[in-house]
Amino acid sequence: MDVSRLEIAFADVAALACFLVAWIGYAYVADHSRWGRENLITTVHGLRRRWMEEAFRRENRIGDTNLLGNLMRSVTFFTSTTIFILGGLLAVLGAAERAQDILGELPLVRPTSRLFWEMKILLLLATFTYGFFKLTWSIRQFNYCCILLGAAPPPDGDAAELAACAGRAARVANLAGDNFNSGLRAYYFGLAALCWFVHPGLFALATIWVVAVLYRREFRSRTRAALRAP
Repeated sequence: MDVSRLEIAFADVAALACFLVAWIGYAYVADHSRWGRENLITTVHGLRRRWMEEAFRRENRIGDTNLLGNLMRSVTFFTSTTIFILGGLLAVLGAAERAQDILGELPLVRPTSRLFWEMKILLLLATFTYGFFKLTWSIRQFNYCCILLGAAPPPDGDAAELAACAGRAARVANLAGDNFNSGLRAYYFGLAALCWFVHPGLFALATIWVVAVLYRREFRSRTRAALRAP
């Protein structure tokens, strides 16, 4: 292998490593570390719990079931879209040679080997497959939350039982929201992975940009500040 091919291979591997480290690292910091306790997701956790506590005190809970239905429709939209994306990627993988020739004719596209071309498609397949599993699990969890709401005792029942049921429903709703958020993150990083088809350097820059956008929205956005306002 000549020097130029070695340089291309090293750039691709380095960009892929940057992508994996950025995604896994950001997910850990935002979801599992002490630095993530003040982010947008954690703020919404508290609001969902307040929502369930108030819902279980109401005699008429039709409005709450409608709200849960709206949330489920949002998740369902992304789930169905993910299926179409996966189907398209499988079609491209089956015609990899033709697709590589077409893309290679575009300006600014760096030439690559057949191995790395297929790796790029497989990376997108893995990214959106991960998102699909997260989104479908979120739909099921929102369904379970609806069941808990329907099985709730009357508002004039035992206060301790009402509080326990509201806490259980809030935990399930929060888990559903977390999985939905993880599925949306897959879309963000999937868009960054598309840049790998153009140039590994652009792929690395797009990955860093995605992390910056996610951090800004989840930790420093005006939406987070508004939700945390007293």
